[in-house]
Order: sequence, then structure tokens, then C-alpha cells
Amino acid sequence: MSDGDYDYLIKFLALGDSGVGKTSLLYQYTDGKFNSKFITTVGIDFREKRVVYRPNGPDGVAGRGQRIHLQLWDTAGRFRSLTTAFFRDAMGFLLLFDLTNEQSFLNVRNWISQLQMHAYCENPDIVLCGNKSDLEDQRMVKEEEAKELAEKYGIPYLETSAANGNNVSKAIETLLDLIMKRMERCVDKSWIPEGVVRSNGHSSTEQLNEEQEKGKCGC
Repeated sequence: MSDGDYDYLIKFLALGDSGVGKTSLLYQYTDGKFNSKFITTVGIDFREKRVVYRPNGPDGVAGRGQRIHLQLWDTAGRFRSLTTAFFRDAMGFLLLFDLTNEQSFLNVRNWISQLQMHAYCENPDIVLCGNKSDLEDQRMVKEEEAKELAEKYGIPYLETSAANGNNVSKAIETLLDLIMKRMERCVDKSWIPEGVVRSNGHSSTEQLNEEQEKGKCGC
């Protein structure tokens, strides 16, 4: 795909405490590489990738592929006041904690509270990732505990490894699937950020919402 040849621009935001592996996970997804010596992110950075999303129809057969330009925003875990300004522009959230750091897991609730206050609606699409699953001998958070927390909030949970790539693509694909299905079923598209555009130059809100209603997304 050329620079302007896509159907949707989708912004995801990676959140979580400093050091949980947000930068490494996004780099693994876009470049298929792992660098153990990343410098701590200061402020905001992002990576990009083009993918083709093929929704499954009622009969289980994949539909027409939609060309997606993903912007994966990487936030500094220690600068929450800076990152909250970006919450509303993101359509989906990768919330990471470190399986070898119990405090980063305990702080997941705080991050979700921040999202519920600052995201486009009170129930934004989130995928919870327990990162550094390759460091099993250093694990401090049980899988059952993380699954229980995810179930409490009604969000998917995956254990990922930025080092070996385990479940990295699956986490982002899961989030993209949630977002695309939300866009399909919502009559009110006012929650969609202005930057989501189609390749013909019209905004997705114009394309998808001919009968727009007022208020927040009610999906």
C-alpha cells in the first residue's frame, strides 16, 4: 500500500507503568525485533504499520479486506498528566503490566480508572497484556489473578513477550477486531476521532454514519 492507500487510520495507545515493555512490544510488532537496551520513553512516540483486516461474516467466511493504517502510540509510564491528553484521540488501548513486577499489576486498576475518565467513552476497548511471559522463572503475577481482573472489567487478557514475540500480534489483532466491530454496530459515530479517514478523503464519520444520533457511543 502506498502512503495514502488505506481505508482507515486507527490509533492505538499503549499504556502501563514505566518499564513494563511498551516500547519493546510495539517495536516487536512493527519490526519483528527486540532490543533489550531501549531508553525509557520520554513523552510520546509512535510506530506505524499497514495491515489488512478481514471481518468474518455470519457464515464464518472472511469478508472483503479493509486496509488499515495503524498508528501505535507509545506513552511514558511516569508522565500520566502528559498522556491523558492523548486518550481521547485513541480508539483502542493496549494496557500492559510486567508479569515479574506485582506493583505494575496492582496499578492496572488505576490505569483503567484513568481511561474511564479520559477516553472517548466509559467503556473503551482495552486489551490487557501481561508482558515478559518469557521470564517464567521470575513471574510474580499468577495467570489466574490476571484473568480474574480482566473478567471483572470485561476485557480480553493475553500473556505476551516482546522478547520472543509470543502473542504480540494476537494482542493487537484482538484490539483491532474489537474496534472494527464497534464501528460496525454503533449507529452514533460521534466517538470516532476526526483523524480516522478513508482513502478517498472523506471522514469515516461521513462514510459510516448517514443517520448520526447525538450523545456518546451507546455500544
